[in-house]
Amino acid sequence: MSQMKEERGAILRRWTKHDDDLPDEILLDILTRLPVKSLIRFRCVCKPWYSSIANPSFIINHHHHHHHGYVIRIPRHIPLLLPSSLPGSSHSSDQVCTLACDRTFETISEFRVPFAFPSGFPHVVGSCNGILCFTSSRSWSNVVYLWNPSIRRFKRLPNSRLFIMTLGIGFDSQNNDFKVVGIPRTFAKPKPPPEVEVYSLSSDSWKRVELGISWRPNVVSHKFNCVLRFPFVCGHLHWMIEMIEEGGGQEKHDTSTILSFDVNSEKFKELPLPDDEGSCITKCVTSFKGKLALIKFGNGTQPHITQCSIWVMREYGVIDSWNKLCVLSIENLTDLIGFTKDGLLIRKSSRPVSTNSELESKDKSVLIDLETLHEKEISTHAKYGFDETTYMESLALLDGTNVISY
Repeated sequence: MSQMKEERGAILRRWTKHDDDLPDEILLDILTRLPVKSLIRFRCVCKPWYSSIANPSFIINHHHHHHHGYVIRIPRHIPLLLPSSLPGSSHSSDQVCTLACDRTFETISEFRVPFAFPSGFPHVVGSCNGILCFTSSRSWSNVVYLWNPSIRRFKRLPNSRLFIMTLGIGFDSQNNDFKVVGIPRTFAKPKPPPEVEVYSLSSDSWKRVELGISWRPNVVSHKFNCVLRFPFVCGHLHWMIEMIEEGGGQEKHDTSTILSFDVNSEKFKELPLPDDEGSCITKCVTSFKGKLALIKFGNGTQPHITQCSIWVMREYGVIDSWNKLCVLSIENLTDLIGFTKDGLLIRKSSRPVSTNSELESKDKSVLIDLETLHEKEISTHAKYGFDETTYMESLALLDGTNVISY
């Protein structure tokens, strides 16, 4: 840490000219509190400022000072692709993202995704420390992009050697590195343990990582539940795996587990689910207020009612700390967007209304307060549904190999 301060001080001393100038640490502290757009302009002041703002330690400190909460909303529809929209081209899709406040959901700005895919539309994998990760909506595509809209930079990752089906993005705090984890689709029978590849932004390359845990010998098939994006919580990425196992004789039964990946150590482990005897159609793992969360879906007592049981792991990694937060009965649920700071954001169909002698049903976005269970309709202007992810401005992806500025 002392060496880092000496290096930063030396950079700024080359810029300062008078003894009565601000001390180096105060000047750096002021810079870390400025918005991203200002810092991008200030890089042009002089070479020492250019170097300071691009320094990885400065970028981390700047991130720690900026926790303004935003959400980015990406509509789900197939864009019109230009003939020249090849992978890695600078052509943008017609996908327009909306930046909104994470509490009021009021629109702050709109911007286009600056890259396009040869098929399908941009699908957001997740967001981590100011970087958005995108892949194609086509499950067979292994094209992956990282994008920081606040500094107008993006990067296409080199192709993985594996056929990727599911992706997650996290941050390695020990090595100051962003990592993308890919687990491919496999068609072998009986199902083998999934192969995994990890991309490192610092090395700009993929590497094979062993699962490192015992795989159930009787598993005949497995799938990853993709209802929501795979959450990055407490330095770990998480996947919900639903499996079919053979029992005695010809009997088969369903089983599920949470697969956890430590982004720092690149080690896997399993996290058991909470004990719950209630019936369940499907389940997904997500995050709620920085904690690992589980949503279990079941049939309600009335038609068109979906029952959602919400669990939260109060202390990460402690199985006994699973706590059932609440049970929701949702009418006409069509889509689960995810948790916000103030509740659960969903899409539900409204009652059919007569238009031009025909009955038409429209979806609406609703925020459910998990304490009062009050439902509040949210204006999102999304006609076909949307993906939404949390976002905060940062300087991540400022420089690096094959980073494109637009």
